[in-house]
Amino acid sequence: MNEETISAITTAAGAAGVGIIRLSGEDSIAIAEKIFDRPLTQVGHGKITFGHVKNFSGAVVDEAIALVMRAPKSYTRENVVELQCHGGSVVLREVLKLTWEAGARPAERGEFTKRAFLNGRIDLTQAQAVLDVIQAKTSAALTVAQNQLAGKTSKTLAEIRRAILNSVAHIEATIDFPEDDLDAVTLNDVGENISAQIFKLNELLKNQAEGKILREGLETAIIGKPNVGKSSLLNFFAKTDRAIVTDIPGTTRDSIEEFVNVGGIPLKIIDTAGIRNSGDAVESIGIARAKDCAARAELILALFDGSRPLDAEDEEIFKLLTDRDALILLTKIDLPPVTTADLLAKKIPAAQVIEISLKSGAGTEKLLRAITDRVGAIDFEMSFVRDEREANLLRQAVSHLREAQETIRLNVGLDFVSIDLRAALECLSSVTGESVGEDVLNEIFSKFCVGK
Repeated sequence: MNEETISAITTAAGAAGVGIIRLSGEDSIAIAEKIFDRPLTQVGHGKITFGHVKNFSGAVVDEAIALVMRAPKSYTRENVVELQCHGGSVVLREVLKLTWEAGARPAERGEFTKRAFLNGRIDLTQAQAVLDVIQAKTSAALTVAQNQLAGKTSKTLAEIRRAILNSVAHIEATIDFPEDDLDAVTLNDVGENISAQIFKLNELLKNQAEGKILREGLETAIIGKPNVGKSSLLNFFAKTDRAIVTDIPGTTRDSIEEFVNVGGIPLKIIDTAGIRNSGDAVESIGIARAKDCAARAELILALFDGSRPLDAEDEEIFKLLTDRDALILLTKIDLPPVTTADLLAKKIPAAQVIEISLKSGAGTEKLLRAITDRVGAIDFEMSFVRDEREANLLRQAVSHLREAQETIRLNVGLDFVSIDLRAALECLSSVTGESVGEDVLNEIFSKFCVGK
């Protein structure tokens, strides 16, 4: 248990009916009692007390409810007090300041969750899932985050670790109690076990892309000339007038971002400035940003106006689509056709062409299906690799296991196989946080908000 008591506002900024100040640490109950006009030291775990927060002059700052949670039955496994006050920013800051004057210190980013991890309530994969729950963009992403928080990935990794430890135990028992006819049997069993764990780790790694999409959204750029329907498409996805739509070319001069839900998959939609030759300095910056968005996007929605002929500016857009994952949208099909889907298909043979009218809604369902098909079927109940740090550690673990396989093949010796297996175990321990440096922890928890 950390000797210091920390406090922070745990509710979002802004006016609300209720706002919460959380204290955590051995002295949190005694500190809260200094500014609360009801006794708290004898209050049982999970009990609430109504009273008033007072300053050290005795003046009432706010009426509040004090919720007491005693170690180890709290989020941090420390003594925790939550002061539930009115949700105004001024009153919450005043109460928070009083907790500091009474002996607490300001909590750092993610420090409550960090203490939960350090005190063994959750492992590192679960700690990071807390952030994913808070930032979930769709209900499907929330389901995945909740599964991770419940320990789904942790359990998968624990099973792999136990299997590898079992092989290490067999090897070291054979080394300690050598018998002439035992080595071959041990090596065969260990080899089969290693192959099984490599398969499981590779299955986890296959899910990295899906995990990233669910957590961060599939970065999707909408590009095209002015007035081809880009902003209308963004508004269709957002189901609101998120972008200004006019007949005046160059209305959108900067990139507009919006997270939208397509079949449970969060898309980070970026509506870009119309790509054309422009002498306007501001619009030119927007056009440059549009090309940059197209270059880094994971999916491109390229729009072409079916009521107008293709021109040199369209040809420039075709160049941006070379070797890119793109859907070609032929828009305004409710108007007399000039440019056809067959013509666009000849320009970019590898791309799928979808005819749509954002005015009538024709073709939009086909567009949504095409986007979900691009992502593929995601099993929202599976274990997911959260980020590149975890993926890199799992790849290292697979590499050490393959080295163990090679050592077995060369018949170098059981003790060398054991060394490779223990190296793989060390990588897995770094994923769950059993073996991880302070600098890594600081980096991870710095991404949290203060109060979580």
